Amino acid sequence: MSDTVLYEVAGPVARITLNRPDKLNAINSQMLRELEGRIDQAASDDAVKVVILAGSGRAFSAGYDITDEMEDGTETALEWQPILQRDVDLTMRLWALPKPTIAVVQGYCLAGGCELAMACDLIVASDTAQFGEPEIQYGSGPVTLLMPFIIGQKKTNELLFTGDRISAEEAHRLGLINRVVPADELESSARELALRIAPTPLPILRLTKQAITRAYEAQGLRAAVAANVDVSCLINSANTPEQQEFDAIAKTGGLKAALSWRDSRYRSHL
Repeated sequence: MSDTVLYEVAGPVARITLNRPDKLNAINSQMLRELEGRIDQAASDDAVKVVILAGSGRAFSAGYDITDEMEDGTETALEWQPILQRDVDLTMRLWALPKPTIAVVQGYCLAGGCELAMACDLIVASDTAQFGEPEIQYGSGPVTLLMPFIIGQKKTNELLFTGDRISAEEAHRLGLINRVVPADELESSARELALRIAPTPLPILRLTKQAITRAYEAQGLRAAVAANVDVSCLINSANTPEQQEFDAIAKTGGLKAALSWRDSRYRSHL
């Protein structure tokens, strides 16, 4: 079984790379387990001061692999609860990693992949990157509800109600990401930023991050994320006619056919 998450350390910087490029780095159960381990490894290595999270190939991540969920036959809220809780626990494990983290984003950064990027302290994106939480378009919703704390209520409302994607430039304007750079400068720009941070002693970096995360958590971030898990279970188990149709098409024609049907529903209203 191939590694779905790569890990390397160069000087004070650890790089964690999502590695399912043929699936746009969709997060399946194997990747989730490996990513948990790599996050813990980076956290415990005192030689590492900054952690970069990246995706191999042409995308950062298209989100959680819904093929897993369809094959498992998950339906009820009780069945969804442990699955969604583990997804949230992974994202919040990254959020709480006691060192500065930088997401390096190219191509799609969607759904659960967007949540992983938002859980990082900084995001550097190529000018071709696209961000969004399109889950509502197939009867689901964001599991780790971080977006309201990052870009505010009104734009979060728009993105989560429509499922629309936004460009890197728009994401930068909204404060979702830190920098937009040409695609051929993405890696060097992220590395340069990491090395700007790395000279600071590790205890100071840890404490500074602790202060920042505590400020957000004092605003209720963790409580909101925890409360959303129950709502997400209800959403995923709603079994609306549209969800049933999506699943039926996926079973007979494959996931691409189901996604095409979903997209056509939304295009028809433009």
